[in-house]
Amino acid sequence: MTSASLLSERLRSHRLTAPARSVTDAAAHMLAVQSQDFTAGRWALASRTRGEPTLRGVDRAFGRGDLVRAWTMRGTLHIIPARDLGWVLSVTAARQRQQAAGRRRELGIDEATVAAVVAATVPRLRDGGLTRSEMFEVFSGIGIAPGGQRGIHLLSELTLDGLICQGPVVARDGVSREQRFVLVEQHIREHASPDDPLAELFVRYIDGHGPAGVADFAWWSGLTLGQSREARDRAAGRVVEIEEGMYIAAVRPRRAPHAHDVLALGAFDEYYISYADRTAVCAPADLAAVGPGKNGMVRATIVAHGRVVGCWTHASASLGSPPELFASAAGDPGVDPDAVRGALARFTRFLEG
Repeated sequence: MTSASLLSERLRSHRLTAPARSVTDAAAHMLAVQSQDFTAGRWALASRTRGEPTLRGVDRAFGRGDLVRAWTMRGTLHIIPARDLGWVLSVTAARQRQQAAGRRRELGIDEATVAAVVAATVPRLRDGGLTRSEMFEVFSGIGIAPGGQRGIHLLSELTLDGLICQGPVVARDGVSREQRFVLVEQHIREHASPDDPLAELFVRYIDGHGPAGVADFAWWSGLTLGQSREARDRAAGRVVEIEEGMYIAAVRPRRAPHAHDVLALGAFDEYYISYADRTAVCAPADLAAVGPGKNGMVRATIVAHGRVVGCWTHASASLGSPPELFASAAGDPGVDPDAVRGALARFTRFLEG
């Protein structure tokens, strides 16, 4: 497969050149969008949707209960369709617990601690949910200090138990980055139940990220290579192997006739982050500039014709500041300055609309 055809196919599968009809359709197609930066996660969905969705429009989907945010894989927060949360965790929760076990022992989190937290928080959550700070106040009230990441690990544990998720966005002036933790049994109205959740996870990853291979799926899902190979084998017939070890969806979205060639993608965007080998979309010399760095951050990127050609920040875009274009993009006729400005302007309108 040529580099150009791989990039073209990935742009389509990511819905970046074949946008979905609505934000919820984009979320369903992608299944899980990395979202520890909540603004970036919401922009990731808007970037994959027709027209110009607004931040308020995405937030309404959380308020309706169509979308939630949770630690779905790799101990990392993702936005996911509410109906898919349960079955995804049925595949990934055990692996996430295994990966976090040592740190949770260091923090003194055991079954008795979790039981105490459940007993204290569930009655409080029944009345519309609690913010993170309010949850931490409950923890402190029963003698469990939330500092040193203890509070975050407890919230994650309750999520992996299928008890809570992050739902409605807290109303604030400007851009709100806070959600309420709510009870799954109260908030999620419908639960999908695929016949083979492990196979389904592989199929849905390929649908939203292909062409990709088993190693890519293993990185994205956090599962072992052995589990990932089993997922691929059980998904046989539901994805297409286009060359040895590379898979695409059986049915792929059609490229829009006027798709943007230059895109401003947010921090931690799936187009860059969700592969074991990112050199297909980013020059090796530029990987360190994007990340992950020592702090774990992955910067927002400018993408031209499928290639990462620079970085930007949410704050600088709002101020109209130019992005940082890489030396490798210098003189590239595909990196049109007007198109770059237009891509950043779409993000600004997303925040303001």
